[in-house]
Amino acid sequence: MTTQQVKAGWERAIEDTAAKAEAEVRRVIAYLNEEVVPEVRRDSSRALRAAAEELSKLADRMDRRRSDAPSPGRSESPSRSDSRP
Repeated sequence: MTTQQVKAGWERAIEDTAAKAEAEVRRVIAYLNEEVVPEVRRDSSRALRAAAEELSKLADRMDRRRSDAPSPGRSESPSRSDSRP
């Protein structure tokens, strides 16, 4: 076998491998676009809705605590002079 024949064989093998790799990349991209992206979009919207619900609950708790907290300058417990007989 001559050097040219060996070189031609390697080039053919590399071209075949590159063509197979390109076809596989196209298949993976199609799978991502058709299967993964729509699912991620659906799940992302669900996740955002769940996060919004939790943030709303947090805001409600903060509002309740603020309304339950004593006003500045007003003591929550009676002073010592009020507790003496």
